[in-house]
Amino acid sequence: MPVSAVRLNHAVLFVADLERSLDFYRAAFAMEVVAREPRADAAFLRLPRSGNHHDLGLFGVGAQPPRPRGAIGLYHLAWQVDTIEDLEAARTTLAELGALTGESSHGATKSVYAADPDGNEFEVMWMLPKAQWGAYEDAAPVERLDLPGEVRRWGGVRTAGELVPRDAQPPSVGPAPPSG
Repeated sequence: MPVSAVRLNHAVLFVADLERSLDFYRAAFAMEVVAREPRADAAFLRLPRSGNHHDLGLFGVGAQPPRPRGAIGLYHLAWQVDTIEDLEAARTTLAELGALTGESSHGATKSVYAADPDGNEFEVMWMLPKAQWGAYEDAAPVERLDLPGEVRRWGGVRTAGELVPRDAQPPSVGPAPPSG
């Protein structure tokens, strides 16, 4: 039987300089440090609007040569935002930090890309409302992103609440909770 996961809960990265990486992720995402483990030179961070214990773990391992692009291993992480305006703001923030590396439209998602101080790539993406995926339901093109046009078209539309639709949730196990 396959694993019944509903989403990726958190990511953990090895970084050269823990404090430098903490500064970056605080500036880029306003993350707060929720726990530190000095013996492992590690810290665990939470996004401001997250209900999760931690969304990102960072383990300092000291300076090492960068992994070549395209080498086996993680390509990038993707952070979802709730509105297209949030994506526009993320683009501005990442550009101001000198971290922005690109942007694209994948049909159902609109994305900007960046790299942290160790070269770990990540994506910040906004997803169209599922009812609007249409031809993109089973496709992921890589096209030019017209962010101002997307803001005009989708401004004010919130989609992060569509992560796990009610009809996709597994049936409850055990006795039903008391009503009332």
